Amino acid sequence: MCFRLRSCDIDEECRKSYEHNYGLKPYGDISRLRAKNVPDHDLFCAGFPCQPFSIIGKRRGFSDVRGTLFFEIVRILKEKTPQAVVLENVKQLVTNDNGRTLATILDTLDSIGYRNPQWRLLNALDFGLPQKRERILIVGILGGIQSPFPWPNSATKPKPLSEILESKPNLRHSASERIRRRRHAVHTSKFHPAIWHENKSGNISSHPFSCALRAGASHNYLLVDGKRRLTPREMLRLQGFPDSFEIICNDSQTRKQTGNAVPVPMVAAVVRSVLNVYQSTQIARQCSPAPLAISTG
Repeated sequence: MCFRLRSCDIDEECRKSYEHNYGLKPYGDISRLRAKNVPDHDLFCAGFPCQPFSIIGKRRGFSDVRGTLFFEIVRILKEKTPQAVVLENVKQLVTNDNGRTLATILDTLDSIGYRNPQWRLLNALDFGLPQKRERILIVGILGGIQSPFPWPNSATKPKPLSEILESKPNLRHSASERIRRRRHAVHTSKFHPAIWHENKSGNISSHPFSCALRAGASHNYLLVDGKRRLTPREMLRLQGFPDSFEIICNDSQTRKQTGNAVPVPMVAAVVRSVLNVYQSTQIARQCSPAPLAISTG
């Protein structure tokens, strides 16, 4: 099989980072992308905006204009009919609008030829990353999934934080003395090193792993040992990016990008399962057209 990647993202800084590291400049606004101009491809991967479904947002689902971007994905799927599709979103998608949002997504995929699409909640902690990041993955195969999809069931022990954290982080990542005193006045950790997490209610907890990275959260909602913020490199490591991935954006933009990213080992495992099904059902040709990766934030 031959793989030639294409991508799409509305965020200019994200496109710069992507182009620098992969040598390909993503398309911009997916709503302005003419479906017939998308290159032919066999595998379509998409992470449509999670804010309409997130516990951090207002969970308005498809009533939020960002939620309707799912139908931009459908528009391209209908035009190009790739052999397989992998979609990713936050776990709150499962319960949004009493389950009707997920049902709409599955019914829509089924109606355009991806019969019996299947989904599973997966956690980055189970794929070797010290980050509790639960995400729903949805898989569809053109013509239908005839038997239960072979979801990866990794039991890889998460890396210890000591392998993720930098030994000499820049002092600019230090939290203020006021914040440090306030954190330590209300919490004592059982773990070291640990990442301290402050939730929306102001409650402090700590773990030998990170809670989910978020794109738009307070700079101080995650603190290493209650003292400093995560560095950009540490955030990338928590998502499974190799150290060869070069950081070209500022701290704020990198934090946004990592908060919007998917855990690399987890999604890679799902894609491997898709390719195994793809090959075993003789869908793949000797040299497939380019897979198209779509990311809309």
